[in-house]
Amino acid sequence: MDPIESITVEKDTTLAMMLAAQKRGWELKYFQRTDLFMRDGKASATMRDIKVQDNPEHWFDLGTPTDQPLGDCDCILMRLDPPFNMDYVFTTYFLQRASDDGVLVLNNPAALRDLNEKVFTAWFPHCCPPTLITSNNDKLRGFHEEFQDIIVKPLDGMGGSSIFRLKKDDPNISVVLETMTDFGSTQIMAQKYIPEIVKGDKRILVVGGKPVSHSLARMPAAGETRGNLAAGGKGIAMPLSDRDREIAETIGPVLLEKGVLFAGIDVIGDWVTEINVTSPTCARELNAQVGLDIGGQFMDVIAERL
Repeated sequence: MDPIESITVEKDTTLAMMLAAQKRGWELKYFQRTDLFMRDGKASATMRDIKVQDNPEHWFDLGTPTDQPLGDCDCILMRLDPPFNMDYVFTTYFLQRASDDGVLVLNNPAALRDLNEKVFTAWFPHCCPPTLITSNNDKLRGFHEEFQDIIVKPLDGMGGSSIFRLKKDDPNISVVLETMTDFGSTQIMAQKYIPEIVKGDKRILVVGGKPVSHSLARMPAAGETRGNLAAGGKGIAMPLSDRDREIAETIGPVLLEKGVLFAGIDVIGDWVTEINVTSPTCARELNAQVGLDIGGQFMDVIAERL
């Protein structure tokens, strides 16, 4: 995971998972990406035993670092936040070696490499708004002329970073597209603007291929287009609508087949905008507002797999 000393305790889904595992009496070990190493094909890490508490003043205690093969673990959770860069890809190679040695790695390292959060929506076009992925600025301008009001975003961002809304007659269209595509050399995503964003950008968590009972509707802050909590949005738990459940039941089995046992589907109105397989969040907010135990649900899935 990312540095545990830097997390926001009341919002961190990884901590919720750790608390749930510890509650079952499972032994927890902690390491970061830079703790990984490989000698003669055997993937290992400098690990520390860790104890966690649900206490914003003191939420973890670390033991002495020791070098251990990843193959000694029963299960490894990969919970690194994007950006999805080459360092991230290299990390999945270490985890692939552990998976080959029989360790249950979640989510599946191959799926982490293959299922880009934006591009993977292309496998479910009937669930998505009109969408264009290209580096060609002429095609992007044509898409804007067709729909008049669009969202453009990078393929490797998170938390609402570098997302632009381009309305009709926006004077900055050219400079935004040139900057986003690096003058036509980088692929980006454009989607038709969905006005239902004012009712929230819903995060549907999918655990073991099945949706959690409630979504977290992330309401944009005043003057904002983005509902992301990292961009100042406010999360409100809502029961899944029939359309939400239809979407989750369409995508969930495909995720399960690919070894993705914990994912987040982002839905605005009736349309999927992203499918998050790297480090989906919102479990803590849902647990607090609706009395769920999503970390516990995930541990049940892991226990069944083990």
